[in-house]
Amino acid sequence: MALFTDGLVSGMEDLTAQDTQLTNVATVEGIDVTQKLALAQEELALEIATLLSGSRRVEEAFWLTALPKIENVVVTPPLKLWHTFRALEMVYGDAYSSQLNHRYAAKRDQFHQRAGWAYERLLVLGLGIAWSPVPRARQPQVVSAAGSLANGTYYVSMAWINSKGEEGSPSVPTAITTATGTMLVQPSAPPSCATGWNVYAGGDPEGLSRQNGSPIAVTQSWLQPNAIVTGGSVPGWGQEPNCRMPMPRVILRG
Repeated sequence: MALFTDGLVSGMEDLTAQDTQLTNVATVEGIDVTQKLALAQEELALEIATLLSGSRRVEEAFWLTALPKIENVVVTPPLKLWHTFRALEMVYGDAYSSQLNHRYAAKRDQFHQRAGWAYERLLVLGLGIAWSPVPRARQPQVVSAAGSLANGTYYVSMAWINSKGEEGSPSVPTAITTATGTMLVQPSAPPSCATGWNVYAGGDPEGLSRQNGSPIAVTQSWLQPNAIVTGGSVPGWGQEPNCRMPMPRVILRG
C-alpha cells in the first residue's frame, strides 16, 4: 500500500471502474479529471489532518509514542474509495454547474452519498498508520557501464527500505538500452528513514524482478551482473500499515 503523500490516491481507471460514462462526460463538458483528482486529494489531506489533530487532543493521554501526522497515513481500501467518490462528486458537480442538467445533479448527489459512506467506513476501521513511513522512491539514474549484459532495452525501478525491513513504493521504471555493456543504477534523494534499497529490472516494465539478494547500502550503487534475474520477487505496492487508528466521534468542548 502506498503512503497518502506518495501521490494521487486514485487514478482515472479507479474512477471509470465506478462510472463507465465518466470519460465521455469529461470530454463533452471539457472537464480535467486529473485536476479534480488533485483537488479531491487536497480536500482529503485537510480533513485527515483535522481528524489527526482531533485525535491528538482527545486521546493524547493514551498514546505512548509520538502521534501520527499526514506523512504516516497509509492508503487503505476505504481511504481509496473515499478519494475516488469525492473526485467523481467534483466532476459531476462541475458538469451540473455548466449545464444545469439534472442527470448530472443526480450523479453528483449519488457520489456525494458514496463518499460519505466510504468516510464512515474509514472512521470505523481507522486510518492505516506506518510508524516509520518510507516515501516512494524517485526514478534512479541508470547509465551504461562496462560489462557484458545481453544487448537490449531494460527497465529499472527501485524502492527504499527502513530499519524494520519495510519497503516503500517503487519508483516509476527507467528505460535504458545497452550495447556491449551493462548498466549502473544510482539512487537519488534517500529519505532520512532509509537504511537500504532494492533494485528491480527486466525487459518489460510490467515484469520486473528483484536483482539484489540483500538490501543495498543507501550510498552504494548497483552494477548489474551479466544476466537479469527473472522469476524473483516483484516490486510491491508499498508499506502495510503497522496499526489502524480509529477516529473517535467526539464533540470537543472549549
